[in-house]
Amino acid sequence: MHDDRSLVEARLKRVLDERLRPAVYPESVPLEVAVWHAPDEPVPVTEGLAAEPEPIAVGARWGAPWGTSWFRVTGTVPEAWAGKTVEALLDLGFDENMPGFQCEGLVYRPDGSPVKGLNPRNQWVRIGAPVEGGEEVRLHIEAASNPVILDYHPFLPTRLGDKETAGSEPQYRLARMDLAVLDETVWQLVLDLEVLGELMAELPVESARRWEILRAVEKALDALDLQDVNGTAAQARSALVGVLGAPAVPSAHRVSAVGHAHIDSAWLWPLRETVRKVARTTSNMTALLDDEPDFVFAMSQAQQWAWVRDHRPEVWARVKKAVADGRFVPAGGMWVESDTNMPGSEAMARQFVHGKRFFLDEFGVENEEAWLPDTFGFAAGLPQIIKAAGSKWLLTQKISWSRTNKFPHHTFRWEGIDGTRIFTHFPPVDTYNCSMKGSEIAHAARNFKDKGVARHSLAPTGWGDGGGGTTREMIAKAARLRDLEGSATVVWETPQKFFEKAEAEYPEPPVWVGELYLELHRATLTSQARTKQGNRRSEHLLREAELWAATAAVRTGFPYPYEELDRIWKTVLLHQFHDILPGSSIAWVHREARRTYERLAYELNAVIDAAQRALAGEGTRELLFNPAPHGRSGVAAGGAGTAVVEGRTTVTGRSGGGHVLDNGLLRVEIDARGLVVSAYDIEADRETVAPGRAANLLQLHPDFPNMWDAWDVDEFYRNTVTDLTDVDEIVAADGSVRVTRTFGASRVTQVLSLAPGERRLLVDTEVDWHETEKFLKLAFPLDVHAERYASETQFGHFHRPTHTNTSWEAAKFEACNHRFVHLGEPGWGVAIVNDSTYGHDVTRTVRTDGDRGTTTTVRVSLLRAPRFPDPETDQGVHRFRHALVPGAEIGDAVREGWRINLPERRITGAEEVVPLVSVDQDAVVVTAVKLADDGSGDVVVRCHEAHGGRARATLTAGFEVTGVTATDLLERPLADAPSLRSDGNEVSLRLRPFELVTLRFTRA
Repeated sequence: MHDDRSLVEARLKRVLDERLRPAVYPESVPLEVAVWHAPDEPVPVTEGLAAEPEPIAVGARWGAPWGTSWFRVTGTVPEAWAGKTVEALLDLGFDENMPGFQCEGLVYRPDGSPVKGLNPRNQWVRIGAPVEGGEEVRLHIEAASNPVILDYHPFLPTRLGDKETAGSEPQYRLARMDLAVLDETVWQLVLDLEVLGELMAELPVESARRWEILRAVEKALDALDLQDVNGTAAQARSALVGVLGAPAVPSAHRVSAVGHAHIDSAWLWPLRETVRKVARTTSNMTALLDDEPDFVFAMSQAQQWAWVRDHRPEVWARVKKAVADGRFVPAGGMWVESDTNMPGSEAMARQFVHGKRFFLDEFGVENEEAWLPDTFGFAAGLPQIIKAAGSKWLLTQKISWSRTNKFPHHTFRWEGIDGTRIFTHFPPVDTYNCSMKGSEIAHAARNFKDKGVARHSLAPTGWGDGGGGTTREMIAKAARLRDLEGSATVVWETPQKFFEKAEAEYPEPPVWVGELYLELHRATLTSQARTKQGNRRSEHLLREAELWAATAAVRTGFPYPYEELDRIWKTVLLHQFHDILPGSSIAWVHREARRTYERLAYELNAVIDAAQRALAGEGTRELLFNPAPHGRSGVAAGGAGTAVVEGRTTVTGRSGGGHVLDNGLLRVEIDARGLVVSAYDIEADRETVAPGRAANLLQLHPDFPNMWDAWDVDEFYRNTVTDLTDVDEIVAADGSVRVTRTFGASRVTQVLSLAPGERRLLVDTEVDWHETEKFLKLAFPLDVHAERYASETQFGHFHRPTHTNTSWEAAKFEACNHRFVHLGEPGWGVAIVNDSTYGHDVTRTVRTDGDRGTTTTVRVSLLRAPRFPDPETDQGVHRFRHALVPGAEIGDAVREGWRINLPERRITGAEEVVPLVSVDQDAVVVTAVKLADDGSGDVVVRCHEAHGGRARATLTAGFEVTGVTATDLLERPLADAPSLRSDGNEVSLRLRPFELVTLRFTRA
């Protein structure tokens, strides 16, 4: 038997392309079209419907970038079509790109009720099935002329990414606008042949099933009269009944299909456009649920649900009904599908608090899964946060994008820094936009790494990124794959049903310990520095606002700003979405983010100032308010009092040029180049800077990755480096040294200072940045022999190797930290803390001075200059603050990291402020002090063990207490709460390494 598969495949493709698909709509008549172009931003639906449009012809150009056009289409169903299925075919000028990356539309009836969304793979609107003939058709389309940013040459710089620079040239040509007869038999035949052809292509050449399908397809094609496709389609379908009816083998892999439309809350479009994308997609999905009884659709991101509720109430009503029916499923339990590397401890917790509470309040639904298909890696602190929120499962797909190492499991338990384990699934279909192609389903079955012990996997099914969702074609294919020989079986299920089955069949899966590092998109830790600074500063301002407002509310009756803080938290959480905080969105998104962060800072500072003034009272005494979780300058954590500063700093000349800073604890030598050549720990009699090396060294690299400019930095960037050692000016004054240097078109000014009584060298860096496709690093070569180092993450820290013994370590050439990195030898270490940066690298090199030791170099990533998708990324002035902390143990790193992010505030008043809550053990860090969200007046305190060891501590409330309860993140009593030993207003805690505890104090 010769292999004539290729001949049949070629014949099948041509018949489908040239005869069958065109015959799906055998008859059509044109619709009349008129258009009104909104003058600026999108208008309310009522205004768009009421506007007076002007005639427009098919083929005419329309749509300035980011514009909105309201099309009115009218026509009459021909009388001769009575008894047939009729649809409107509305093509706004779509090309072959995926939905969500070009023009889109939402169709309305004249009364303003939504019908469905329009995109390249979803251009139809049902008119009648059957029609009577003579019906008048009148539809309105709210069309968005979003420009194509990710085009066929996807990484070319473009000005289309901001309305302010995009111009007004029309983007699209109006295409087909017709009424057409749908031949459902031909449509079904097309899907029969697509499913069988795709399955046949995946079966091995020796498979009897492949040959059975091939012969059946041949018979079907033979039965089809190509001159009368519509008249012979039923006959062709009958030739396929047998092969489509053959059941799957009992051992077939089982795919749980979940209707899905991953919608980036902002990316190649601004936030305001995502509001409309969600409305289009949810309109489509609720309509599809009405037509398809087996279909189930899941949508994550409570923020997107809130947009539908607040902006499209007519769509919201349909969504609420579908949720009540159990078929439109709230998923994930987070406010957005956020980045998880960079958000701080409290922010990561609040993603779940606000997300889960929204679904509970609106629908009474409690999510048990975290749903993060597209997030760029997962911090090691996340499992405990998921558990503390009352959830127990995690789904993601993104780790399959790793370029160096293939992750060894698809179903496993993920263990975080405190030992918490979360049942986790990576869909082996390797996409969160599954379209039910035979190649996708076959890949899921072949790729599944847990064969023999498990047989279930999940497939998020529907067009995503820019939205669109599941199509009727996908559902029709899934129906054919429900029980089909040669294929995995497919059934529509909710995420909960999938996880219950998967966990039941695989109760003891393998365990993965530590972060889930994505070996790609490493530059997202640095791109768009202003967005990252806005996030970091907002997080800490929110901590201050809650702390001081709660303290003032308890002590003075200050009105706690519940609604204001709730709104601000949600805004901050929104901007942690995995294309905003990582810096991978268009210019418009980051321009708006900067303005938003400025507004939030103004509002939060106003709350802080008002609360502190209420606490301080009227007076002339200077009070230092300490918002950090550790005491400083003689003032307790979370309190206010008179600062006590001991010692002084001297600045003297250095032999050979430069200056020496000395405060009795550290002696820092800065040479004539403005570089730190010595940072001497006087008490330990120990040098910090590696011999022959210089710290505070700015280094510049070329930065042109192979793909994904804003997302990626490729390892070869290190092959070329320029040390920025030329100095324009070096000046000593007021206990500090100011260094100015220029390079390229940029200028940098650094102030190095050593405060009295502080064991840290502060480095304030201002960069006026005007480079292109460059990467700026700040290097600290350290005289420390360490095989691993610690990076702060949520509610603790995580160790990474400094070596590259294996490909897994080598791939982590750029990694994330929060406020500190720390490395050390037994008894002595060094920390580098920061106020707003995340990306860094750590390397070990052999000494070149004859010493047999090694140098461990920590380099902080400051700035990049990618040109896509924002061609002006980070141009302009930036300010960073870092500190080198010699002699630091891990506890010192924790403390200094908090301090540099939470500077003291000084206010004149009358009264010292006793902390609302205090802890007698530095290893136990309080991350939040607030009033309970339910308005009861209870005080909520969140704390964790921060040093990585066991801790006993007494937490004291500075107010009368009638009871204390351990709660989850949503401030609900825990069913399995640890027993709390309390005595009056004191609570005794015993914490495991990095254990997180939330306590709710009832006030007397």
